[in-house]
Amino acid sequence: MQIIFFLEKDLPEEQRDSIENRLEESSLVNNVRYISTEQALERFQQNFPDLQGIIENIEINPFPASFETNLAEENLSPETILRFIQAMREIDGIEDVQFNRDWVERMQSLSRLAKAIGFFLGGILTLASFFIISNVIRLNVFARKEEIEILRMVGATNLFIRVPFLLEGIILGAMGALVSLALLFLLVKFFPLYLGASLGALEEIINFRYLSLTQISMLIAGGVIIGFLGSLSCLARFLKV
Repeated sequence: MQIIFFLEKDLPEEQRDSIENRLEESSLVNNVRYISTEQALERFQQNFPDLQGIIENIEINPFPASFETNLAEENLSPETILRFIQAMREIDGIEDVQFNRDWVERMQSLSRLAKAIGFFLGGILTLASFFIISNVIRLNVFARKEEIEILRMVGATNLFIRVPFLLEGIILGAMGALVSLALLFLLVKFFPLYLGASLGALEEIINFRYLSLTQISMLIAGGVIIGFLGSLSCLARFLKV
């Protein structure tokens, strides 16, 4: 969550440094960025190219300098944030504060809903993968029924017969995870290009990023575990040796 503190026009540098130090000393603030009037104008021109004519008709720069701050924690109570904003408003040199509380709360609610939907769909896909791998192993068990009978007759142990099927399930799970990672990479790489400039100023908010190394490892490990459990479940029901 971001809070923007707009400064008064022609604010002395000493007073500006005092406000910056006050923000940096606060335990609620993670980082502080100073945005000059020139930087604010340049950002507006980049985000809203269709409104260039309005700026050209104004002889002065209408954008004030500001400090952009990010809160250190996302789960801070609204009361704590409002107390912090009220205390900063009373400092000389701060003209206005922008904090869209309602908008942020709606975005957080949307984020929680998206996570819930993601977990729900992920659970369905996990169960589907489990049953698909289990059925594939079952078909292979039936296809190699005669080979299994021969192995039993020559004295093969239960572990010796089951290990190839377990390995097959693990390989299928790992391959499924790798294919999903490849598809996700293509989606993250090319979907923003498909949207093009239609996002406009939303590019500052919507960010398409690939999974981290930890997340990739967890996804592959999850595929291996699902493959192992799917094959183990099938063997327990259809391969009793």
